[in-house]
Amino acid sequence: MIQRNKEWRNSMRLKLDINNMMEKIIGKNGFTDTELVNMKMQATEAFQFVEDNRGKGMMEWTNLPNNQDAVVKDILSTAKEVRKKFKYFVILGIGGSALGPYALFKALCHLHHNELPASKRKAPKFYVEDNIDPERMNALLDIIEPEKTCFNIITKSGTTSETMAQFLIIYDVLSKLLGDKASENIIATTDSSKGALLKLAQKYQYKTFYIDSGVGGRFSLLSPVGLFPAAVLGLDIKGFLQGAEYLDNTYRKPHLYKNPALLAATLQYMAEKKGKNINVLMPYADGLKYFSDWYAQLWAESLGKNKKLDGSSCSPVGQTPVKALGVTDQHSQVQLYVDGPNDKVITFLTVQDFRSFCLIPRCNLNIAEINFLEGQSLNELIQAEQHATEYALFKVGRQNMTITLPQVNEFTLGELIYFFELQTAYMGALLEIDTYNQPGVEEGKVATFALMGKFGYEDKRHELANIKKDIRYVVE
Repeated sequence: MIQRNKEWRNSMRLKLDINNMMEKIIGKNGFTDTELVNMKMQATEAFQFVEDNRGKGMMEWTNLPNNQDAVVKDILSTAKEVRKKFKYFVILGIGGSALGPYALFKALCHLHHNELPASKRKAPKFYVEDNIDPERMNALLDIIEPEKTCFNIITKSGTTSETMAQFLIIYDVLSKLLGDKASENIIATTDSSKGALLKLAQKYQYKTFYIDSGVGGRFSLLSPVGLFPAAVLGLDIKGFLQGAEYLDNTYRKPHLYKNPALLAATLQYMAEKKGKNINVLMPYADGLKYFSDWYAQLWAESLGKNKKLDGSSCSPVGQTPVKALGVTDQHSQVQLYVDGPNDKVITFLTVQDFRSFCLIPRCNLNIAEINFLEGQSLNELIQAEQHATEYALFKVGRQNMTITLPQVNEFTLGELIYFFELQTAYMGALLEIDTYNQPGVEEGKVATFALMGKFGYEDKRHELANIKKDIRYVVE
């Protein structure tokens, strides 16, 4: 349980390197010091907007690092029982209900967790079912024993079609196997006051964790949405919260160079204004790969808007987030980043000290082309690869910045989660849009309800049935 002294916490602080965003370093494609100074007033206003709205409305996520003592105690107790009783742990959810927990799993658990023998795992096999491909659900049922599985159903609204469809399938399977005891295999995470899942949880007495009404799905990773699965896996959930609280306390200043999340948001805002409409997040660590997936939803759903905060129309805003993995995507995407359109900002996510060391042995094969690798390590090689990619972008004046984690642990990941959430909040304030709604997503949800015959959506179903179909471009 992370409770380290001040010196240790300071040693775990994230570092943001923006050199390759600036004209003095990369030339004419970078920002001048004057341009950044001229953003001071807007940045201060964005900071103040976030401060003024802390804990209010859909910004209740800002309370999560320091208001969950009782919840954490309950989570830890329940997680201990799950580890004792169940062989498998399955999340049914989609979007923020799935991406965040899976990111924590891949970042901190053994990269082949489910293949380890139980004595080495010390936690159930872990699966996240975040899609409704019928082959996927049937494949899951082929490899688990449902009666030995704890299913964590996560949906804040309690009406998410995908998640509740999964639930109905699992409910049917468990009811046939366990009868009235099926409820012992189900744990719900949902809104505390409304929704179909809450009604079911109350009716069948499912163990339930609650998501505060002002915590949206994509900002819910530090709530029971992420904390309970992490606890089942044996991770230090207090460490996540301590890391987030530490970063928040450290960054709570309106000055660009004392608040890296505000600085990063301001630079992305300036870049978007100059046509950089693509935001690439490129971790150089396999364990951090799925943080790009979580971040992509956070950034895209929060910032892709065509209306101002007051409801008035505006030109569409929002960078497109792109997921990449170093070193893998040096061989698939970096060619585009270096020689393609100059419409991207690349953010590298790097690790200073890996938890593991892998030596490249001296095999004395006497092959000139590979002799230089012998006696070095994969740790050195992956860091060299990142610096090389950074250099290739620098050489042609392509903007990039680097976030460095001293280590990957619960404390630094708590920092990273909160960094990205703050950056997103500041960016939304700079763009003067509603960071917390998702009308485009809602339109698709309504259309799905109509197409699947949900009562009350007859007008939408009629609208969909009468879409102009006299010209169809279908080729067989």
